Amino acid sequence: MNSLYNEIEISAPIDKIWDALAVVDKLDSYDPTIKKSLATTINKSGIGAARKVEMLDGKNWFEESCTTYEKNKALTYTLTACSFPVHKLYHEYSFEQVGDKVRVTQKMNIQMKYGLLGKLMFAMLRPKWNSGIKEFLGGLKQITEKQ
Repeated sequence: MNSLYNEIEISAPIDKIWDALAVVDKLDSYDPTIKKSLATTINKSGIGAARKVEMLDGKNWFEESCTTYEKNKALTYTLTACSFPVHKLYHEYSFEQVGDKVRVTQKMNIQMKYGLLGKLMFAMLRPKWNSGIKEFLGGLKQITEKQ
């Protein structure tokens, strides 16, 4: 499995950051790479909460569910289906108070389809995925720092 690590410091209360990340149908309100995020379960947060996400390009999509939910400490979403050449994917979030800011760390673990070819594809896609994650984290920072 390949991993991508990204983090950002946000000047907002941890509860506000948690709420933005943990409620499944809020993703499209701050991630500029997303067209639409729809809850596919009655519960919109917590273990088992799930969403279907349409990408801005209009072609790609993914479905994921919450598999770790420790309020203000740890959150994990695990991919359940997608249009990408991905076999397995999960992204974990952790939160650390740093003075008056909160450091949000994301670790994304990805196993591509297609064996060796998939490994080569990951190497080519890594910069684009990292760029998209940085846009996502920037959007999270922007929306949660608003008063």
